[in-house]
Amino acid sequence: MKQWKIKNLLACENAAGRIRVMGWVRTRRDSRGFSFLEINDGSCLANLQVIADDGLDGYEQVKKLTTGSAVAVEGALGQSPGKGQKWELAADRVEILQTAPNDYPLQKKRHSDEFLRTIAHLRPRTNKYGAAFRIRSALAFAVHAFFREKGFVCIHTPILTGSDCEGAGALFSATTLDPTNFSPAGNKDAFAGDFFGQKVNLTVSGQLSAEMFALSLGNVYTFGPAFRAENSNTRRHAAEFWMVEPEMAFCDLAGDMDNAEELIKYLISRAMIECKEDLSLFFKYVDKDLEKRLETILEKDFLRISYEEAVCLLEKSGADFKYDISWGKELQTEHERFLTDTHFKGPVIVYDYPADIKPFYMRVNDDGRTVAAMDVLMPGIGEIIGGSQREERLDILESRMKKTGIDTAPYWWYIDSRRFGSIVHSGYGLGFERLIMLVTGISNIRDVIAFPRTPGNIAF
Repeated sequence: MKQWKIKNLLACENAAGRIRVMGWVRTRRDSRGFSFLEINDGSCLANLQVIADDGLDGYEQVKKLTTGSAVAVEGALGQSPGKGQKWELAADRVEILQTAPNDYPLQKKRHSDEFLRTIAHLRPRTNKYGAAFRIRSALAFAVHAFFREKGFVCIHTPILTGSDCEGAGALFSATTLDPTNFSPAGNKDAFAGDFFGQKVNLTVSGQLSAEMFALSLGNVYTFGPAFRAENSNTRRHAAEFWMVEPEMAFCDLAGDMDNAEELIKYLISRAMIECKEDLSLFFKYVDKDLEKRLETILEKDFLRISYEEAVCLLEKSGADFKYDISWGKELQTEHERFLTDTHFKGPVIVYDYPADIKPFYMRVNDDGRTVAAMDVLMPGIGEIIGGSQREERLDILESRMKKTGIDTAPYWWYIDSRRFGSIVHSGYGLGFERLIMLVTGISNIRDVIAFPRTPGNIAF
């Protein structure tokens, strides 16, 4: 017999006749010759109520079903007299696939996020996390839809790389060498016998590789994992995360900002349309201001201000910041949140940052002290996108690399691209987990990644 998904059943206009569903028991209660089961199969937030009467074969075993048990149920779908549900299933057969023991940790009560992180393999069975990861799935598909509709080419950039995109050095090393006999410090030939014959890292970004394809195919994007070995235990950072990274040929900084704003609005709009039921949970229980905040983002144009204007505003704000701010310093999260949440009460794009605090590949402006960089700042999140117009001039690129102390040897191919038909081009990186945080109101990055990798934590 065909197995129905509960999501599809609950959307039926008419009763589907005799059906079969499979899922996990959320609750069971007994009443005067009946047992009422709430079954969920992960396809949606709602459960399907199953009614088993005492004439059913194996009814005594049904009465022993515990929360978390797996079952297959067959019977007739009919209208439910209960409030808040259209259909219920009158069971004529219940197959017990596995009975969960009484120490199943997800009982019918609220569990803290801290506790659920210790059982990340089970937390998708809760309403909150099931909804969060269905939303994540929908937004991943929407990313591809956005770029496909605009004619972008999807490429897959390397995870193993011999260069550091940011030049920051916070990298994970990948090696086949025996760590007990391996001492790379100060030894240039330490990796000579390794698989690739040189030091290899896990990528922090696919940008540099994507640029090569933008300079060949026009507009491209990559959507994949990135890794950063920062010993940071904040709510916003993880060692493994996902990035959406478009690169656009013949595009300047203004076009870069336009595309970034359009992408954010497109993704939020898709979530509001396609994930209504799941989002309702977050609107009601996680962040009561979330729905209005998302609507504001969709309705308003993103305000654009220069870094210099932002610093001036922050200096004059009178706010008691933990970190001092002045021209030439990085904007901290508290500064970003002041701009979006307190002052402008909406999205802000800050552009033209000091060259000294930005990577070598960003285009130097005519003033010689700033670069054509931009960060998209979101209410409740802070920075969600970072991007720039890329430096297309060979001499200035090489000068910037030298000034920042970067060994140009591993980047020979990147430098080479500026010798053959170099053109104005731009791109950015969207932190996908921060997007999920924005859309759901979840405040900790650990709770929007299936199995988070953070310092001291790789249990699953």
